[in-house]
Amino acid sequence: MQSNQIRNVAIIAHVDHGKTTLVDQLLRQGGAFRDNQVVSERVMDSMDLEREKGITIKAKNTAIIHEDHLVNIVDTPGHADFGAEVERVMKMVDGVLLLVDAYEGPQAQTRFVLRKALAAGLSPVIVINKVDRENARPEYVHDKVLELFLELEATEEQFNAPFIYASARDGWAALSLDDPRESMAPLFKIIRDSIPAPEVEEGEFRMLVSNIDWNDFVGRIAVGRILSGSVKQGQTIWAHSEGKAPRRCKITKLFTFTGITTEDSPEGVAGDIVGLAGFEDIGIGDTLAFGQEAELLPFVAIDPPTIQMEFAVNDGPFAGREGKKVTSRQIRERLIRETQSNISIKIEDGIDGGSFLVTARGAMQISVLLETMRREGYEVLVSRPTVVFKEDEDGKKLEPFETLWIELPDGELGGILEMINRRKGIVVGMDHHNSGVTVEAEIPTRGVIGLETDLVNLTSGTGVMSHLFLEYRPFVGVIDLRLTGTLVSMDQGAVMAYALDTLQQRGRLFVAPGEEVYGGQVVGENPRKNDLPVNPTKAKQLDNIRSSGDGKGIQLTPPVRFSLERALEYIAPDELVEVTPAAIRLRKRILDSNERRKAEKRGATV
Repeated sequence: MQSNQIRNVAIIAHVDHGKTTLVDQLLRQGGAFRDNQVVSERVMDSMDLEREKGITIKAKNTAIIHEDHLVNIVDTPGHADFGAEVERVMKMVDGVLLLVDAYEGPQAQTRFVLRKALAAGLSPVIVINKVDRENARPEYVHDKVLELFLELEATEEQFNAPFIYASARDGWAALSLDDPRESMAPLFKIIRDSIPAPEVEEGEFRMLVSNIDWNDFVGRIAVGRILSGSVKQGQTIWAHSEGKAPRRCKITKLFTFTGITTEDSPEGVAGDIVGLAGFEDIGIGDTLAFGQEAELLPFVAIDPPTIQMEFAVNDGPFAGREGKKVTSRQIRERLIRETQSNISIKIEDGIDGGSFLVTARGAMQISVLLETMRREGYEVLVSRPTVVFKEDEDGKKLEPFETLWIELPDGELGGILEMINRRKGIVVGMDHHNSGVTVEAEIPTRGVIGLETDLVNLTSGTGVMSHLFLEYRPFVGVIDLRLTGTLVSMDQGAVMAYALDTLQQRGRLFVAPGEEVYGGQVVGENPRKNDLPVNPTKAKQLDNIRSSGDGKGIQLTPPVRFSLERALEYIAPDELVEVTPAAIRLRKRILDSNERRKAEKRGATV
């Protein structure tokens, strides 16, 4: 296929604005599936975690043949924590479909992904999605998108990008709100007419690696757009990385994308997006070329990570019971492997040999990594997220700030403003509209940690928040986010209902009868700020007066169960989360109560 018949496009948007659903419809109506083929919804979200959470985590490639044109499509995440997935695909495409919800309008991640696309010089097509939604306001959203283009200093050509209205769920697109609502044909046409064909450079084969895939049979697969020349299966090429000597590689497999699968291909041509196998060592941002002396191709700048967490070997009494991969070597190898395909995650060795510092864009990004690791059989201890501090030229401490947007009903405004103030945030804007109020604030990244859970609790699930990295600013002092203490187990053993009946009068419980606990494990919450040692394994003592049947009418409140994200947000600096394939436990860093008291005294005297 000639390069002028190829269109390379990424679908970008804020989280939950319908990207993956739109790709589903384009695949269905583009003939990617057989008529009798049973296909699940959100087919591009192939990871278990993506389906469970309802979000896209990894950017993925697909392709459709439509009226003699090859349309390569990259489905990207919408959550801010996975922004690097969006940034690195900008080198693979020539245009973007910017999806905007017809009710919500441009949101935080809309601004982020559009800024990256405009800076890369890509041609946008704006898709106002969900126009069938109740209370949809497509004309208002149209104007808001244009305001955003002006604010982001789009070129005149980018500002005059075409608009199209759609319902990805119902499978139609239209050039105007009055046009027939029949199919996705108008969107296919606008992609062919408005997204330019890839520019093909003169010379031999060169390709920038923009993604890394894995195949059980051929190993690592380098994915990218061929910038010049062509490459065939069986040819020998050179892989170039910054700071490394060129490596000679033989192409064992060459893949092209079609629908939701890949196909073996004898040759890849300039302008097309392909996958190449045959590498022992390849990374995102590497340059592939025929020449040993080829220059490195420029790669997109990635925004810096702002969150850091400590990973450590599980040293608790239950270590090794539930997981198979528990050593520091196994954990280190797994983290290094993650950095090879996830360029926004960085790792470095901790103070001792059994710990590692992992930096990333946000707590959700690390929690997804942790959830993946526990499903692979790993056991690991993890600390509460902390921010990555810097120093200015005068040696003053700087910390990352975020722009925060919260949408909520008017009646909850007072509680939200108090919450923002307690977290050292400053309200910079407030917009009252028919559905409530939108609050814009500038807040330390430390103040964003755990905010979403508090927002859901305060607004009974009606509040929605989004945030985006702003800049580094002077440190604003201590932010005290947890106002409660904990109930800490003194003993190891099975939890008894008799003991919990007494303990539930002192606070909320995190464990149920029959569960195994150990000394130093956090088993509940104390409404006062101090930690309280308790014995949840205490059994009722039987004597001549008490019978074994007494106490069978005990009524226990169901225990609080933590998701992984909530557990990481909840723990204090002196606590850890124990993550295993079978459990998520909260515990003290120092399990021995006597050692803990000594450490507290040492801390008080410093």
